[in-house]
Amino acid sequence: MVRHMFRLETEVDKTRRDLLRSRLLESNTTTSPVLRALRGTPDERERPLHVWVLTEGGEMAGGLVGHTWASWLHVTYLWVDERCRGAGLGGRLLAEAERIAAAERGCAAVRLETWDFQAPDFYRGKGYEVVCVIPDYPPGLTEYTLVKRLAPGGQR
Repeated sequence: MVRHMFRLETEVDKTRRDLLRSRLLESNTTTSPVLRALRGTPDERERPLHVWVLTEGGEMAGGLVGHTWASWLHVTYLWVDERCRGAGLGGRLLAEAERIAAAERGCAAVRLETWDFQAPDFYRGKGYEVVCVIPDYPPGLTEYTLVKRLAPGGQR
């Protein structure tokens, strides 16, 4: 029997991080037929999807930042300036991202995360379903993960 000595390190190391990501991707691709089938296709890599709302003067009134991957849109950030809220901009941002994801990128679904003080009811009102609730993340807050199935081709 061969015995190995190991040591743990906690430093931030971008080179090791990239190597770890590469090795995990390789391992996942080898193990999962679904991920293996994605290799070499346009859906293999995340593609950024950004939608912006600007004032007449060109200032940012709101925006949505996300990415598409493997027939899913993941909304990372959606924000509307407090002075512009109530004008339907959040819904317009979300609808445009959904349209692009479905019609131009072939996405079938959307996922996003929000906290209890942010907008879970807003998303429910837009057809999203809560699939995960994490209480006390971070302590004192509740995080929600929501999903929505999209109509093929971006049809409403």
